[in-house]
Amino acid sequence: MSSHQSDSGKASAGNVRRLKELLLQSDNRVCADCGAPDPKWASANIGVFICLKCCGVHRSLGTHISKVLSVTLDEWSDDEVDSMVEVGGNSSANSIYEAFLPEQFSKPSPESSHEQRMKFIRSKYELQEFLKPSLRITSGKSSLQSSFSRKILDSFRSSDSSKSMEGMVEFIGLLKVKVIKGTNLAIRDMLSSDPYVVLTLGQQKVQTQVIRSNLNPVWNEELMLSVPQRYGALKLQVYDHDTFSADDIMGEAEVDLQPLITAAVAFGDAGMFGNIQIGKWLKSHDNALINDSIINIVDGKVKQDVSLKLQNVESGEIDLEVEWMPLEQ
Repeated sequence: MSSHQSDSGKASAGNVRRLKELLLQSDNRVCADCGAPDPKWASANIGVFICLKCCGVHRSLGTHISKVLSVTLDEWSDDEVDSMVEVGGNSSANSIYEAFLPEQFSKPSPESSHEQRMKFIRSKYELQEFLKPSLRITSGKSSLQSSFSRKILDSFRSSDSSKSMEGMVEFIGLLKVKVIKGTNLAIRDMLSSDPYVVLTLGQQKVQTQVIRSNLNPVWNEELMLSVPQRYGALKLQVYDHDTFSADDIMGEAEVDLQPLITAAVAFGDAGMFGNIQIGKWLKSHDNALINDSIINIVDGKVKQDVSLKLQNVESGEIDLEVEWMPLEQ
């Protein structure tokens, strides 16, 4: 028996653990195709986690396009786990397979019909309509396999990706958002709440873990989002998790990304500077800031501390740390 993999092809204990850790990554807690929470299926050769409804569509495409496995029920090989880990999760895969998604195109939602899912998933993976044309695979193996994923990722981050294509979404950088804590959040259960935070940028959505029975939760959790060339505000929503009914909203707020990105682009390579302030997002009656939000270069990284008063709710504050990461670094 090999020290890496058993004769049966079953993944080693270490790789099973790697797969479970990957599933816990923030972007993998929602379906890559429709955004449904808590996906328990995956396309092993594409490298995405998907929900049960989207899983059915993936299966219909055939294993030469999408090899579907249950995260909890099926046996995985080491190669399959390695492929998933190398792709890096739903955000990384979607930044490639949805790199040129038309601006007005609406992805399926968790409530979408089978026909809507089928149309989108076929366009995305089988027809590769949203992939950069030069990266489209014309052979029968039209999936993001381990041996090919790095080539696509590297090419996507090349200088060619900065060229605009009318009506298409292109990404200019990454946003690392550290959700630090909540303070004095609203009560939505009998005496407390089970809060979690959802961040939305364009059609991307990521969320934190649920913290049970806590109105002053500490997450200290980092979430990653790709920033499109025509970006809008980063939308933040806090929800109370309910087991037997729809989750209750606990407030919302928006983060204006323009001050951060404008300052970062103006200074260029942040590694060339010491720790200095390079910008500021000012508190006003038009935004949810508790105080002015300072933009600094810290240890060669462009970061912004943001404290928000939640809107449309009786109480609650959220503290964030936002970091800008240009694609070419």
